[in-house]
Amino acid sequence: MLVLPTRLVHEDAQACLRMLTQGLQHGAQPKDVPVVADASALSSFDSSALAVLLACRREALAIGRSFVVRGLHPRLAGLAGLYGVSALLPAG
Repeated sequence: MLVLPTRLVHEDAQACLRMLTQGLQHGAQPKDVPVVADASALSSFDSSALAVLLACRREALAIGRSFVVRGLHPRLAGLAGLYGVSALLPAG
């Protein structure tokens, strides 16, 4: 499981993405088990959080796994809808 921090804004995005993708690359889960991103702790964020989630999704798909998001904040879900990427971040 990939766990997002409580704060994820533009200046945090690169470090957070690096941490999450390292966790994804070191996980040894079967291909049929989706990658779960737990965003339930996320309370301070901007649209960079969406960019990080979408980058994690790309990494998961690149290694042949599906991707779901748990605990997506309603405001972040609203941003995803506004940008037209909601379908790319399914609840899990």
